[in-house]
Amino acid sequence: MAEASKGPNVRHTRSPAYSAESAPERLTGWKYKRLRVGPIAFPWYASPESQLILVSFHEGMFNALNGLGGAGQVDAHASDASNSALYATFAVVGFFAGTVVNALGIRIALSFGGLGYCVYVSSYLCYNHTHNFGYIVFAGLLLGSCAGILWSAQGAIMMSYPPEKKKGRFISWFWIIFNLGAVIGSLVELGLNIHQTDNATVSNGTYIGFLVLTFLGACLSWTLVDAKHVVRRDGSKIILMKHPTWKTEVLGLWETLCTDPYILLLFPMFFASNWFYTYQFQDVNLARFNTRTRALNSTLYWLAQMFGALIFGLALDFPNIKRTIRAKVAWVVMFFLTFAIWGGGYAFQMEYTRADTALDGYVGYDWSDSGYIGPMFLYIFYGFYDAAWQTCVYWFMGAITNNSRKLANFAGFYKGIQSAGAAIIWRLDGLKNPPPYMNLFASCWVLLAGSLIIALPVMILKIKDTVPLEEDLKFTDETIEDVIGHKATYTLVEQEKV
Repeated sequence: MAEASKGPNVRHTRSPAYSAESAPERLTGWKYKRLRVGPIAFPWYASPESQLILVSFHEGMFNALNGLGGAGQVDAHASDASNSALYATFAVVGFFAGTVVNALGIRIALSFGGLGYCVYVSSYLCYNHTHNFGYIVFAGLLLGSCAGILWSAQGAIMMSYPPEKKKGRFISWFWIIFNLGAVIGSLVELGLNIHQTDNATVSNGTYIGFLVLTFLGACLSWTLVDAKHVVRRDGSKIILMKHPTWKTEVLGLWETLCTDPYILLLFPMFFASNWFYTYQFQDVNLARFNTRTRALNSTLYWLAQMFGALIFGLALDFPNIKRTIRAKVAWVVMFFLTFAIWGGGYAFQMEYTRADTALDGYVGYDWSDSGYIGPMFLYIFYGFYDAAWQTCVYWFMGAITNNSRKLANFAGFYKGIQSAGAAIIWRLDGLKNPPPYMNLFASCWVLLAGSLIIALPVMILKIKDTVPLEEDLKFTDETIEDVIGHKATYTLVEQEKV
């Protein structure tokens, strides 16, 4: 009774009530000067916005090329072999790429990664003249190594540079600009092949145009600044390791899996996220349409990706709804779209088989045919769905942590496991006796729906409305003062327990 009369327990805890002991240091140098054009003020060069825009121009031509089906070739055998090699290598390199990115830095990692795309496009130009199958496969292997590192670095920028409330928008901005490159590439294809009403290989000019654009994209890597120099509008900096070594980053990869085992529940979503590309590009666009219509479909597909990313990016950042609610709503919407869009795909796939497309004299749909409109809209919805899926997966990962070091590893896991799935289905489609189209379609649908169900606990249990700065800093050697941009003091806060 005597104990009870003392009233509620009072505990003194250190709560991060930050107050500036001194004004933030004024940013100096050209990297931190705003460019003004009339009343419009653009972000400074070392801002998250500027860096995201620069990194978004890398891989669009690859998408445009493969979106044609067969990478522009009539016979998909060379493309299947090259992409099997690409994604098999990508799977291995990508899984460990976060370690490389964290050790070398984002700028160097991106500079190395962009080179592989140039070689990949050049291999198809060469194949048009020499049918050098070995070079095609080598280019796929090289690109797998380069792209694994590039995409890990890109993922770290997209998920760790923005503040929590803008992550959906940053992901959508990247996806829009990234797919703008694919749209431009597809328009080039369409313009060069607009009179090609039969099934034929695309022209040399298409490959040369892509080669020039991929080279320019690779050069943009050298214009980026290192993550340690990036400063947000509120003066805060990116959370990373100040003194990374190969040892700390190899151990960091293992630590990520040990401290964040729930990421394993997202692995099936990672695996499914590129699985359907092979079916859509090779077994729908290539198999069912002629050359110029494939180019048109490709253009519409990547345009739909831009709209899908914009809609989902804005919705995932909607300010008047808690992030925990948004995560659950996003899951429900994706589950609905999986059955609505792929249900339409099932009806379309019932109309043809591999035997039908192998008949002598077979020519696919032309856009002037009366039955083209329905398949066209299906292909548009396939593109919209892909952007929604990718945007949601990146947002889910970004909602778990703000730590650049950890997010580089997450992005590496994502791209590595994604590529393992892609390597398998590209190989299956490239076999001498490949599975029926319907079997590959069913595998896509089942993987997408099943992976969403497995990932549901992450939406319910792990994603919070915000991640405390102290929690993010546990995985680095930085302090609060390093991140928030000015000295911070802690005040003793009395918290009463009833």
